[in-house]
Amino acid sequence: MSTRTSALGDLVFGVDIQSGDVRGDAPSYAVVAYDGEAIDRAVVSRRKLHRRIDDEEPAILATDNAFELAEDKGALVRFLRGLPSETKLVQVTGDERPEPLSRVADRHGVPYGKKPMREAEAAARLAARNVGYEVSAFTDTTDIKVARGRSTGGGGGWSEDRFTRRIHGSVKRAAREVESALDEAALEYETDVTEKYGGYSQARFEVEATPAEIPVSARRSGDTRIEIERERRDGIEYRPLATRRDHVIVGIDPGTTTAVALTDLDGSVLDVWSSRTTDTADVIEWIIEHGRPVVVAADVEPMPETVEKIRRSFDAAGWIPTRDLPVDRKLHRTREEAYDNDHERDAMAAALFAFDDHEGQFDRISAKVPPQFERGEVIARVVAGGESVEAVLEEMAGDESDDEPEPAHEPRELTAEEKEIKRLKERVERLESHVDDLEGTVGRKRERIEELESELSEARREERREARERREVTRLERENERLKRELSEAESANDDLEGKLERLKELWKLDHSDFADVAEKKRDLVPVKPIEQFTTDAIERADDAYGIAPGDVVYLRDASGAGRRTAELLVEYDPRVVLKHGRLSEQADEILFDRDVPVGPAEEVTIQEVDELAVARESEVEAVVEEWRERAADRRRERKQAQIDQLISEHRARDQGSELG
Repeated sequence: MSTRTSALGDLVFGVDIQSGDVRGDAPSYAVVAYDGEAIDRAVVSRRKLHRRIDDEEPAILATDNAFELAEDKGALVRFLRGLPSETKLVQVTGDERPEPLSRVADRHGVPYGKKPMREAEAAARLAARNVGYEVSAFTDTTDIKVARGRSTGGGGGWSEDRFTRRIHGSVKRAAREVESALDEAALEYETDVTEKYGGYSQARFEVEATPAEIPVSARRSGDTRIEIERERRDGIEYRPLATRRDHVIVGIDPGTTTAVALTDLDGSVLDVWSSRTTDTADVIEWIIEHGRPVVVAADVEPMPETVEKIRRSFDAAGWIPTRDLPVDRKLHRTREEAYDNDHERDAMAAALFAFDDHEGQFDRISAKVPPQFERGEVIARVVAGGESVEAVLEEMAGDESDDEPEPAHEPRELTAEEKEIKRLKERVERLESHVDDLEGTVGRKRERIEELESELSEARREERREARERREVTRLERENERLKRELSEAESANDDLEGKLERLKELWKLDHSDFADVAEKKRDLVPVKPIEQFTTDAIERADDAYGIAPGDVVYLRDASGAGRRTAELLVEYDPRVVLKHGRLSEQADEILFDRDVPVGPAEEVTIQEVDELAVARESEVEAVVEEWRERAADRRRERKQAQIDQLISEHRARDQGSELG
């Protein structure tokens, strides 16, 4: 069994301040957990109260004063925002002007005591009987925000551009997932999208539903985040949990599971109840307990026998649609209400559609009812009993007059004026009846319009779905073309690499002269190892790229700037000869000369470069080496002659010094 008219069976927390003050730092609370049978009592701190509410998620949090839980309206709004989506805060003593808890408890026969724990228990028991007002600070509209989960800022360049495009694409995909979930749940919403490079920077959905009804949860993962926030009211609203024994409209869905729904005469849903283990007598007893039916309605045509039997037992008016209500119309009409199963939805839809058909009639009757008379009683007797408003008011006025019997008298003859008034009243009643018929026709046409609008909405959804599919096909085609281009570029690069590989093989063969298959015309070629600059880093990069071995021909593209350490590093590789562009430093030149490393100008050798490597004619290289040897021999003779001259000069200087002494 499920019910909204009583919280019995659901968990209810009754709360009252045990010690301290809500404006202080550490108030404690008396908490009573009540499920209709068992009672659990505890004294907890404010923090533990919040934790317990989050862990157990009671259906109702009941108190005699909501401001015992928050010091002001702002704090109360924050408290309400932090409650679980299925938990109601109920003030059992009334709305903005609450009564004393003792008086409310006495009126409903609930045990009461002045101690905080007894007051908390009384609040829980009263709320379980649907006594009190729900305290609300939020509407039934919820905002969903899909946005970036991380900043798009970075170091700049192509990588940052791709990173930004990926994030915006992720936001767009997440927004489409939210939109699809809302469409599948048949929820009404409005969308506001901010488009950015590669997709969306954010998307907002204003949904006509509570967070508990929305099939989307807040989350943050990687590139995206989803935030869900219920729209706040202008102030604090107090709504009664249920109106007892008022005149109501009853919707019934009979079957294996029987469901009953009640609305007041203003179209607000009061209660809904369903059970699989009930009979007609139980249904009638439940209705008697919670209201006085004016109209009993079903959602199918003709009216089921069980519903007709219940209608006759209350002598209420009946209502059925011109044809069975379709599911989409029932979903749309009950979209703002909560229910536990399809049977409750169907019963609720029957009651709401019956109200829609009678709303105009209710308004006309209400306009004629003076303040001193009960509006619901007049509507019930006019709608269900078929009486005129004037006759009902006259009878009710007579009931309120003095009960002393009036002296008997003979009815007098009506004057001509009174006869005319009576005739006109009868005519007005006939016209009002005709107007009711016309309004019924208008109502049926309105229903047809709603059906067509529903079909149009469905067609639009289908069109949007097809448009999404077309966009996806277009995207996949573009992706296919991009992959084809990348494949073509990769194949072209592969061809280039294969040619390069062949050239490298030839160079490798040149570097290993024992290969007999080297072409005769290439036997005069020698590989050359280029180095971009005469620096330590450039030498090491060249060695990492293709290796520098003893006896290699080294080619310095820029020989300037080298110091002692760089020259010593190059000497360690023991090159056969160093071909250079530019002028060597004196330090580098001395070190290379001292270590017998031949150095010659690159201009004297024809160097053919192949990608990172190069080749040169063996004969030209050998000529550079021979020329260096000749220069080196001259340089050694000059250096030796200079040393001899210096020794002679030093000897003469010593002899002259001796003679003078």
